[in-house]
Amino acid sequence: MSRIPSTFPKFSLSFTYFFLTLIPFQVNSQSPNTDRTILLNLKQQWGNPPLIQSWNSSSSPCDWPEIICTTGTVTGIILQDKNITEKIPPSLCDLANLTVLVLALNSIPGEFPTVLYNCSKLQYLDLSQNNFVGPIPADIDRISTLWYIDLGANNFSGDIPPAFGRLLELKTLRLNSNLFNGTFPAEIGNLSNLENLFMAYNPFVPTAIPPEFGKLKKLTFMWMRETNIIGNIPESFSNLSSLGHLDLSRNSLQGTIPRGLFSLKNLSYVYLYKNRLSGEIPSSIQSFNLTEIDLSMNNLTGSIPEDFGKLQRLQILSLFSNQLSGQIPPSISLIPTLRIFKLFSNNLSGVLPPELGLHSKLEGFEVSDNQFTGKLPENLCAGGTLLGVVAFSNNLTGDVPKSLGSCDTLLTVQLFSNNFSGEIPSGLWTSLNLFSLMLSDNSFSGELPSKVAWNLSRLEISNNKFSGQIPAGISSWVRLVVFKASNNLFSGEIPSELTELPQVTTLLLDGNQFTGQFPSEIVSWKWLNTLNLARNKLYGQIPAMIGSLPNLLVIDLSDNQFSGPIPPELGHLKLTSLNLSSNQLTGKIPDEFANLAYETSFLNNSKLCATHPISNLPSCYAKSRNSGEVSPRLLAMILVSAVLVLLITVVFTLFVVRDYRRKKARRHLATWKLTSFQRLDFTKANILSSLTENNLIGSGGSGKVYRISVNYSGEYVAVKRIWSNSKLDPKLETQFLAEIEILSTIRHSNIVKLLCCISSDNSKLLVYEYMENHSLDRWLHGKKRRALSLTSSVHSIVLDWPRRLQIAIGAAQGLCYMHHDCSPPIIHRDVKSSNILLDSEFKARIADFGLAKILVKSGEPNTMSAVAGSFGYIAPEYAYTTKVNEKIDVYSFGVVLLELATGREANDGDEHTSLAEWAWRCHGEEISIVDMLDEEMKESCYLEEMTSVFKLGLICTSASPSSRPSMKDVLQILRRYSCLEGYGGKKVGSEYDVAPLLGSGKYLSSYKCGTKKESEEGEDGLVCIV
Repeated sequence: MSRIPSTFPKFSLSFTYFFLTLIPFQVNSQSPNTDRTILLNLKQQWGNPPLIQSWNSSSSPCDWPEIICTTGTVTGIILQDKNITEKIPPSLCDLANLTVLVLALNSIPGEFPTVLYNCSKLQYLDLSQNNFVGPIPADIDRISTLWYIDLGANNFSGDIPPAFGRLLELKTLRLNSNLFNGTFPAEIGNLSNLENLFMAYNPFVPTAIPPEFGKLKKLTFMWMRETNIIGNIPESFSNLSSLGHLDLSRNSLQGTIPRGLFSLKNLSYVYLYKNRLSGEIPSSIQSFNLTEIDLSMNNLTGSIPEDFGKLQRLQILSLFSNQLSGQIPPSISLIPTLRIFKLFSNNLSGVLPPELGLHSKLEGFEVSDNQFTGKLPENLCAGGTLLGVVAFSNNLTGDVPKSLGSCDTLLTVQLFSNNFSGEIPSGLWTSLNLFSLMLSDNSFSGELPSKVAWNLSRLEISNNKFSGQIPAGISSWVRLVVFKASNNLFSGEIPSELTELPQVTTLLLDGNQFTGQFPSEIVSWKWLNTLNLARNKLYGQIPAMIGSLPNLLVIDLSDNQFSGPIPPELGHLKLTSLNLSSNQLTGKIPDEFANLAYETSFLNNSKLCATHPISNLPSCYAKSRNSGEVSPRLLAMILVSAVLVLLITVVFTLFVVRDYRRKKARRHLATWKLTSFQRLDFTKANILSSLTENNLIGSGGSGKVYRISVNYSGEYVAVKRIWSNSKLDPKLETQFLAEIEILSTIRHSNIVKLLCCISSDNSKLLVYEYMENHSLDRWLHGKKRRALSLTSSVHSIVLDWPRRLQIAIGAAQGLCYMHHDCSPPIIHRDVKSSNILLDSEFKARIADFGLAKILVKSGEPNTMSAVAGSFGYIAPEYAYTTKVNEKIDVYSFGVVLLELATGREANDGDEHTSLAEWAWRCHGEEISIVDMLDEEMKESCYLEEMTSVFKLGLICTSASPSSRPSMKDVLQILRRYSCLEGYGGKKVGSEYDVAPLLGSGKYLSSYKCGTKKESEEGEDGLVCIV
């Protein structure tokens, strides 16, 4: 599917028929039998598609549903979505009166069909969403009768030819979502009858908009989003008197907005977001039909025009991420249709208009990162449709309006970093749909309620004045994922019910007045990764069960009164931070902590000791000498003596076999060359001697994989052996070394690190870091395969949805880095769930990056037969073009997203179809997405995210590469779910017709998931985190 704006006209087939009846047909006499013969021949040349079986010799063509007739003669053919996969035959134009030809949504290959030049009466041509490639012919104007042409969502490239400017009858020109990488001509401005111009989503060379476009007096719809246009918006645009929809977003436009643009009487939609526009917004607004205005993510200055208040049809006002200053005009709050109001990340000040929300059904209210003062408007939810209140990082004061406590539509309230005070309205805690309540860094007071909203997953109330105890009813907060309550006045004991929260990942209770012992029985914290109880008055022993929490990374129990030994179980955790300072702990610290990485973890615990030297802690050996134990020196002498006896026993045997083994090893090792890319603690002998069947852990089309222990500490590496039993030709050898050198330079935390290469004449060994949790494929599908094969499987645990989402984000970060941060971009070519590996903390790592290209045999073309890939993951363009780009990886990653959401395998659609084909078919049949999701994951709190990721998988697997988002866009969308951001399921605008979740890409939210620094980057600040 092609990406289209929310106001893009979507034509149903019945509407198309009605529309085509308006075409004035001029019919010359031609026998119905002749037409039937031509059409049946056409059907045969197309391989008798099953979807047009109604065409037969016993009926009239005028009775066939796909045929339009005028006075008994065929004048139109509508074969939309009929699974046609062959080229257009020349015999098509034997239909002498053919006026309408619609072949959209098929898989027709090849270059533009110049056979259509012989269709002398053709007026309406729709070839959109096929597999056409190459340039548009320079003599396209030979079809001189055209007034409608749609070539969108194909793979055309090169320039848009000036010949289009000679099709003087043309009313609609749709060239969007292709691969045009040249320029577009000024001659388009000669089309005096043109009403619709769609050129969005094409990678043109940087090109300024020709001033001649301002001559298009009948133009109503201009869509040029993401076309690499530069320069200024021409002043001549003020002459586009019929213009209703203008979209120049996501380009590099500079300069000011033409003053006459907002005087166009018919203008309804203006999208200029994500450019480099500067200066002030024109103060005089005469376009009273304006419905949506999006000028966000520019460098606009000055104040918000007072005249915006005159726009009585305005629904969306989005001005965020600019440098606007001054106050919000009070007249804006009187607009009766206003739904979305986004002004975050500016320099605005003053009080918020108190009547905001009183006169319209407000849905979105985002004014964060400004300098507003005063109170929050009382009537924001007066219309009963408010989805979010986002006003953090201002200077707002007073209480939270009580009316928000009765606003059942709220999904998120983010008021942190202000000067609010008082208690939270009781109804807000239990608001019906609330999933995020972020109130940190204010002066709120009061106690926590026993019950909260059923869906509340994020509660942040740090740095306030909340008091009282944590209620025992907290066990009912079953959806809670993040609980931050640092630096308040909470007291009493920490209830054992707190440990029953099954989904919590972050728990911050530091800086309070908790007393008593920490619960010894931890019931259900399997996903907890951060635990901070510092600066309280807790005592007793540290529960040993903390050491059994599989995902715990950060522990801070400092400044309490814990006593007794440190549980040795804590040493089994993969901690990134540990702080047990300023307690009363005794005894030996676990050996795993006896190193410099933890030298500040145990300060001010006078009775702790360590078995190995570590600053700030005495040696346990010194204490043992004082207590009369055997000295370490004596123990060492006994041990050395025993070892010497053993050595003497075997030394003779070693001398006998040594020479033989050395000679054999020298002959073998001499044929191998090690090229190191990292600092290694092993030799090539360690690797070569361990390439045994006992160490084999996998095999595939590109080789075998071994798990090899490389030192006495039990560390492993993964060794991939490729190409054996035949000598490589010199050209392939050179290519291999060049590619490996590129791959060795990659440094990214979501890409498996290549340690070294060991090569011989007929074999190559690639040595990678080893991933303890194997591949995503084994975790997603291993249990199912075990059930089918009745054999044991490594994994029987089901990955829950939060972990699946984090794996998707990690993999997306790796791909994003390769596509957008490497020069030139590196294409994986074989993205699949078995190439997404998981480390000990289930962090995703992309494996085999670039290996598919290395494995192409010398002399083979870069097509399907030559490029490594797996059924179900291969992008369809492999079948008809040798030019591949990053979008093939996007397609494959989309299949992985569908696997994560549905639990199905990539080749597990239904009979004869892949997962992507099955998902698209089900979507076309309007089958509920919820019915397609993984049955083992269908918890109500995850359905919205799972549905959205499923839709993202759909758009990533679009048949047309130009319709797929970039990996940077995909990563940005996935991160929003990780942050629990957005307004939930209800969309605000739509940038992708089949994926409403991407609508927020057009109207970016200011919702935050972490520190202010992280969130201020916005879209331009998006990076593929290393």
